[in-house]
Amino acid sequence: MTYQAFYRVYRPQSFREMSGQTHVKRTLQNALTANKTTHAYLFSGPRGTGKTSTAKIFAKALNCEKAPTNEPCNECPTCLSITEGSHPDVIEFDAASNSRVEEMRDIIEKVRFAPANARFKVYIIDEVHMLSTSAFNALLKTLEEPPPHAVFILATTEPHKLPATIISRCQRFDFKRLSSNDILERMKIILEDIDLPFEEQALKVIAQAAAGGMRDALSLLDQVVSFSGDTLTLDNALLVSGSIGQDVFYNVVGALKDKEIAQVLTSIEGLIADGKDPLRLAEDLITFFRDLLLLQTSSELEELLELVTPEEKFLQLAHEFSADTLYRYIDILAKTQQEMRFSHHTKIYLETALLKMAQVPNSGAAVSQNTASIDPELNDKVANLERLVHQLSQQIQDGVQVQNNVQHQKEAPRPRVKSQSGYNAPTGRIREVLKGATKQDIHQIKNAWAQSLSQLQKSQSALLAEAEPVAASNSAFVVKFKYDIHCRMVAENRELISMFSQILSQITGTMYEILCIPENEWITLRQNFIRENGLNQKKDASEQDDGIGISETVNEQPFIDDVQEIASEDPLVTEAEKIFGKDFVEIVED
Repeated sequence: MTYQAFYRVYRPQSFREMSGQTHVKRTLQNALTANKTTHAYLFSGPRGTGKTSTAKIFAKALNCEKAPTNEPCNECPTCLSITEGSHPDVIEFDAASNSRVEEMRDIIEKVRFAPANARFKVYIIDEVHMLSTSAFNALLKTLEEPPPHAVFILATTEPHKLPATIISRCQRFDFKRLSSNDILERMKIILEDIDLPFEEQALKVIAQAAAGGMRDALSLLDQVVSFSGDTLTLDNALLVSGSIGQDVFYNVVGALKDKEIAQVLTSIEGLIADGKDPLRLAEDLITFFRDLLLLQTSSELEELLELVTPEEKFLQLAHEFSADTLYRYIDILAKTQQEMRFSHHTKIYLETALLKMAQVPNSGAAVSQNTASIDPELNDKVANLERLVHQLSQQIQDGVQVQNNVQHQKEAPRPRVKSQSGYNAPTGRIREVLKGATKQDIHQIKNAWAQSLSQLQKSQSALLAEAEPVAASNSAFVVKFKYDIHCRMVAENRELISMFSQILSQITGTMYEILCIPENEWITLRQNFIRENGLNQKKDASEQDDGIGISETVNEQPFIDDVQEIASEDPLVTEAEKIFGKDFVEIVED
């Protein structure tokens, strides 16, 4: 008999022999035991993770003569013929080479016939995403309502290429990449079966190179076994797989720690000259730094190590780097690795990354020394600052106590009024605007108001239709809203606020900050501000004084337009405002 590859000879023949995929095995076994199997299954996942093998095991368990059972017996004629691939009722269909609608129609025509000598007729369609659109459409109705004796198992590595109508008619099982431990245990069973001594570190190298695929691991193992002699050694595994030993990485990282960049680049140059792929080198360096982080974190994580063995020199090397430095190294290499995938000059990218890593400061072992040798003068300065802070805190407490006793009403915090819509107006910021508000600024805003609204969308300008600017400084202005809900919607719409400010700035030449407040809150805040700042008293005093300073304050008070609007109720003005609108009526005093 001709030689067969390991992945064919040691293909699992029962759920018990499968590596990993516990969630898939348990679900299928429970369905078999309870006799609750369905008519269509979708197995998706990376290559070499056991999709087709699981489909064959499931087909054997369905048709086993000892059914219902959660494991095929692999002894009855049905199980043996399915294992050999000669059973007439278990049909394997390769969609990659039979993607046309004619092949699918042939299956559909035969599916209605009862199985020859089994309980179920099982169709295993591999690489189902390769079917044409017409073939999918032909399969659709049969897949939804097949005969009671038919079971479809679809396997694919690219489930995103399947139509949603196909996926929705199947029970979907996502196969995951196998862990290094699962692959390691399977390879140990094979090597023990062929009675070949091995070094465990060599198997770790093969498992890492397989990247979670059992078939890739067994193919590589087959190659290493053929290359090796009486023993499967680490050197043989490194040579065949193209991987690099931990000692090489130890020397490279040690030189990187000592900032000996010439030695680092020389080592990398030698590895690439020996045929190592720069992209693979970057990936292995990431894994090496990840192992150093694990050694740094806990000694109980040794089983998770992939490149490094828990030797004393690697433990010492791990503690010579700070965790932040290792994270920076991994981040630089990960970004470089993404850039290398789209370039033909991968060596240059890797060398640039190593130069960048050499410039990352390492604060690993120096932290304790720095903290131990603190400058005595710095200690004195810190003590003086602490003493001053304590004195100032005491004075502030005493001052606050006096002010609370003498001017309690004046310094009492004002509770922020909350409107019915749940919006809190920025009263503190509005008061700051009122302190610097001028008549010239509010007139400039009002003159540009109508033109600015016309440049907004209708839905946006509708929110500002019942709003009005009432006070403005040289950097911000206050908008009074008739309805609380409109005020909240505008204030919370940052995009509208930003757009409206930019439109106003194009007209006025100034970028204003917009502050929104409901009308009822505005009236209360305006009255309190006038009373607290004694603006009415200053106005009375200005009539008796010579008008220097005080009169200027009165003329520039922020409510000049608002006060006139409330105080003057001229019927002509009121009628004109009703006809033309407030924005187009201007009162000129002779």
